[in-house]
Amino acid sequence: MLFSSDLFLFVFLPIVLLIYYGPLRSSRRGQNLFLLIASLVFYGWAEPVFVLVMLGSVGYNYALGLWAAERRRRGAGTAPPVALAVAGDLSLLFVFKYLTFTLANLRSLGLDAPLVNVALPVGISFFTFQALSYVLDVARGEAEAQKNPLNVGLYIAFFPQLIAGPIVKYRTVAWQIGHRRESWAGFSQGCWRFLIGLGKKVILANQLAVIADAAFAPGGPGSVSMAWLGAVCYTLQIYFDFSGYSDMAIGLGKMFGFQFLENFRYPYLASSCRDFWKRWHISLTTWFRDYLYIPLGGNRMKSKWGVWRNMLVVWLFTGIWHGANWTFVVWGLVWFCLLWAERQRDLLKGWPLWARRAVTFLIVNFTWVLFRADSIGAALRFLGVMLLAGAPELWSVETGYYLTQNWFVLLLSVLACAPTATWLRGRLARLSERRGWPGLMPAWDGVCAVSLAAVFLISAAFLVKGSYNPFIYFNF
Repeated sequence: MLFSSDLFLFVFLPIVLLIYYGPLRSSRRGQNLFLLIASLVFYGWAEPVFVLVMLGSVGYNYALGLWAAERRRRGAGTAPPVALAVAGDLSLLFVFKYLTFTLANLRSLGLDAPLVNVALPVGISFFTFQALSYVLDVARGEAEAQKNPLNVGLYIAFFPQLIAGPIVKYRTVAWQIGHRRESWAGFSQGCWRFLIGLGKKVILANQLAVIADAAFAPGGPGSVSMAWLGAVCYTLQIYFDFSGYSDMAIGLGKMFGFQFLENFRYPYLASSCRDFWKRWHISLTTWFRDYLYIPLGGNRMKSKWGVWRNMLVVWLFTGIWHGANWTFVVWGLVWFCLLWAERQRDLLKGWPLWARRAVTFLIVNFTWVLFRADSIGAALRFLGVMLLAGAPELWSVETGYYLTQNWFVLLLSVLACAPTATWLRGRLARLSERRGWPGLMPAWDGVCAVSLAAVFLISAAFLVKGSYNPFIYFNF
């Protein structure tokens, strides 16, 4: 089930909210049980068999969490339950996500490996990392183990962040499972945040996807201009697609009293590669930092080679986490090289901020080509066209057509990559204070409310029309 679907918006979500705030309003246990059941229905709507996979993961990690807590209570080491959690969770991930890829590569090397095709459960990378976070946080003493397995199930399976994140660390929501406080203000903020995410996905990302898909179609772009337009549109698409989902997830969480950490902070305003990864998919980068990079030694290694090794491991796993394709492995290694080079010598140091941002955006744009392409060869051919190699022409009628038809969406996308509304509100607030216009800010709030209503109506119109474009990160 998609957030950006009429079934979710007009049937599933209203029913869940009515029951949660109606007959179950005064029962936290009842609310938690109901949210767990609703989450299982949400996840299993299309492929119910995979619900059993997730429930197996919940039960496995629940038992290991209790064991880890008991060993901590007795003063014993928690290595055994942690080792079993890492081995079990990563084995589950390997079987469903990487086994087919591994066997295919073994066959390409001439080995007599069986040919299998294992279906990929949606969002398995996300709920597996959350399950692992539960055991690790309990083992470290950073959160208490849940005695009730249904609460562990709610943490792992909660439908707002189940499919595509953000990856919620257990220690950040452990208290909220039983003690969260709902409020009308929080609910209103959640609705506002959800509508912003819905607009990002349906109005921006889905329209940008049409151009990106045309540019990345088999055969590649027919002109340099189409290659650049397709690359930029995919760069914008993946941001609005993924950050839109995160906005909707955070908004839905607020509706039920949960506070999830931010997952994006205007990443295309980054002024360096390192700054980009402080702004993009924050929940994943901090997960690898807390549970892999720091345990490996992080920056505390005595030699710089040890630090580089730790960085290499993290970025290799970051690439592999995204998918079973060599393009993701190379993409992770490319980012390791970029960050390593930046650590050695920041060539942009001393440049104007706008220039640093422009160069960083250009680098990110090139790396997204590798991320989007079906193969390394296709990515190299696409990049070659962008760099004037192998393109039959600089400009094409196709480029002009897509620009003419989508110029307004492109303009909105560029403006939405920056905190334009926040900047404008600040300017109006200063103007209101300086000129003594007390009605200016209420008028601004009214314009925002009308704009959000328009976003909902336009998005609903697209959904009723039947346009379908699944979230990019559903594949991960």
